[in-house]
Amino acid sequence: MFKHKKIFVLGMARSGYEAAKLLIKMNNEVVLNDLRKEQDQDHIKELSDLGVKVILGEHPDDLFNQTFDYLIKNPGIPNNHKYVEKAIEHDIFVINEMELAYQLFPKDITIIGVTGSNGKTTTATLIYEILKRTKFNVHLMGNIGYPACAYVDKVKSNDIIVMEVSIQQLCNFNQFKVDIAVLTNLYEAHLDFVGNYNNYLNIKKRIFKHQEASDYAVLNIDNLDVVKITNDIKAEKVYFSSKKNNINGCYIKDKTIYYWQEPIISLSEIKLKGNHNYENIMAALLVAKKLGVSNKIIKEVLTIFGGVEHRIEYVTSKQGIQFYNDSKSTNIKATQIALSSFQEPIILLLGGLDRKHSFNDLSNYLNHVKYIIGYGETKERIKDYSNSVNIKCEIVETLEMATNKAYELATKGDIILLSPACASWDQFSDFEERGRMFKQYIANLI
Repeated sequence: MFKHKKIFVLGMARSGYEAAKLLIKMNNEVVLNDLRKEQDQDHIKELSDLGVKVILGEHPDDLFNQTFDYLIKNPGIPNNHKYVEKAIEHDIFVINEMELAYQLFPKDITIIGVTGSNGKTTTATLIYEILKRTKFNVHLMGNIGYPACAYVDKVKSNDIIVMEVSIQQLCNFNQFKVDIAVLTNLYEAHLDFVGNYNNYLNIKKRIFKHQEASDYAVLNIDNLDVVKITNDIKAEKVYFSSKKNNINGCYIKDKTIYYWQEPIISLSEIKLKGNHNYENIMAALLVAKKLGVSNKIIKEVLTIFGGVEHRIEYVTSKQGIQFYNDSKSTNIKATQIALSSFQEPIILLLGGLDRKHSFNDLSNYLNHVKYIIGYGETKERIKDYSNSVNIKCEIVETLEMATNKAYELATKGDIILLSPACASWDQFSDFEERGRMFKQYIANLI
């Protein structure tokens, strides 16, 4: 299928690098193109030495043509890119790196796909942490930062794959199918990429597209849009709820998480705190129980699992000031969740790529915010918004400057919280780089 073909890889980063490396080793002619010149130099050299033609810094009009058999697209590149439109015009298959890997994986594996507007990373990681303590051979990959193509040679028959699946990845799936689908929640997000919220909902629904009655769907019954779009799916549906305790599935009652009528663990025993995390835990628990995992293993993990990097991550304390890295909050809802997690005075770092979204939905969550530091492309709009809600605001160009300014303004007992409510791509390659650099900026503070 992907041998002795001419293949164009659009977009480098980690997914493009892994896709190109895999394809060139399968005796394909591979061209990799990215508009950004700033790429990992070791990766560029490795691919070039393997025979990949790497073109960076521009998208020449004549580089992509009808002689290619496939276009493998980085998920973050929109479908209206000129190369994608040309591929469609010439009936050239357009897929992403995850679909490529899926088509090369053994067919007798179990795939757990986790999607939703928020909570994907925590839920997927928690499922993985639970399953790896069992007899299963399990792999964690996808939008969580581990490209699926890197695992093609590692996944064997009967293995289990846990995948975090983004809206961008769902845009370019073809045959991709999950055995267990998890939909954490749905809120307005990535509208700049998909056009409108109705499109967003329809694309998210693709996680269930190829499921049959023998498959499994784990759903948030408290989220009306989740219930609405899954009304007609074929898979067996099971629900979790943080508000109702009369459902068949997973719920909270008497400060305890129940699976059906069986108490599993009290909230006081769980290391992760917050209602949003209890929802993530219940979603993971439903997956684990479906696969026959014992309560003992589930409880062991929940009592020690402290969360994932870049998601309301405690970094350090300096002069009585605590720093939290919530770089993965790339939308308003995620920042609402972060702000709801603290009772202390907050200096909030907002900013990043300007998707033209409104900050107004933050207004009811700013009770503990004493300053807002706006940076990046959105800084002027953040200043205007802060003025409208009567919160002091400083604007700067970069996240490093924002970190320094926040520390300058902070006093003992304050929280400095990076929860940007914006994508990272104006200054960073991804939210992970943004979070790592934030932690480095903190380390550099005197």
